[in-house]
Amino acid sequence: MKEEESNDIEEQDDELYEHHKFVAEKGQNPLRVDKYLMNYIEKATRNKIQKAAKSGNIYVNEVAVKSNYKVKAGDVVQVMFEHPPYEFLLTPEDIPLDVVFEDDTLLVVNKPAGMVVHPGHGNYSGTLINALVYHFENLPNNSSDRPGLVHRIDKDTSGLLVVAKTEQAMTHLSKQFFDKSSEREYVAIVWGNVEEDEGTVEGNIGRHPKNRLQNTVYEGEDAEKGKPAVTHFKVLERFGYVTLISCKLETGRTHQIRVHMKYIGHTLFNDERYGGDRILKGTTFTKYKQFVENCFKVLPRQALHAKTLGFVHPQTQKWMSFNTEIPQDMQDCIAKWENYAKNQKEILD
Repeated sequence: MKEEESNDIEEQDDELYEHHKFVAEKGQNPLRVDKYLMNYIEKATRNKIQKAAKSGNIYVNEVAVKSNYKVKAGDVVQVMFEHPPYEFLLTPEDIPLDVVFEDDTLLVVNKPAGMVVHPGHGNYSGTLINALVYHFENLPNNSSDRPGLVHRIDKDTSGLLVVAKTEQAMTHLSKQFFDKSSEREYVAIVWGNVEEDEGTVEGNIGRHPKNRLQNTVYEGEDAEKGKPAVTHFKVLERFGYVTLISCKLETGRTHQIRVHMKYIGHTLFNDERYGGDRILKGTTFTKYKQFVENCFKVLPRQALHAKTLGFVHPQTQKWMSFNTEIPQDMQDCIAKWENYAKNQKEILD
């Protein structure tokens, strides 16, 4: 009887699809699996996770567990369902694209803020890839099975992305990003007065140990928990309590600029995930608080724009460089801070 039950389980497992997989890191204190997954999965609720466990959809070390199982260091935690992850069920959607350049090999797109690059947990439609598979046929998949995608930028970051239209272009462009020979320059507004005119931030980036939706910099003995990351920054304009900067990426880690700037004490303006959506520098006056709130309304996202993108064309072998205007919401916010800084200077004078 037990052998028959075992065979039934194996048959069921053949039909299950992995939706999430995590490996508990060294130093992980015993923690209920439902609480553990709450830290990892965006927009997940404890009730949904407990239901998944009750239905036998949560596995630890390939064994189905209940929600009260205590996760410990080295455990492999998987969430499995009978249907494929929605992000792999790509539905073509007629979403307009701002195409900056296109030929038979590739295209460069200016992504608006608010558009997710590829489908994922909680965002299964309206993404850049949904638009790409509608407008273009037979796009090559990258190593993560994402059609055409060579690199990505965050949902609320605007700016330039290159998309491969052929296998050769995908291989060639991906190698440039891996070899750090591509050029990526961003414009950002950060909290505080960045005193140095220019500088470099180096620090290994990995998942935050407590907030799994954030990344953080790991130093010293913990450096191995992250991957090497290098960001070069330059001050463009100072407004007293915030600074307009440009950032050039030498590496391309998730949230790299957001993490590195917070690490040196200059969190991105209105970056909700990293705590920049509250007043971090300035006065206690009510008028100032109202001014900042108005800036947040004008720019309801992190102040980050992928302005410049450069690479060698996979076919012609010629260097190509593209620039895009800073979007209107960031321009309006910059104008407000420029005016504020000017008025402050007049008062002091």
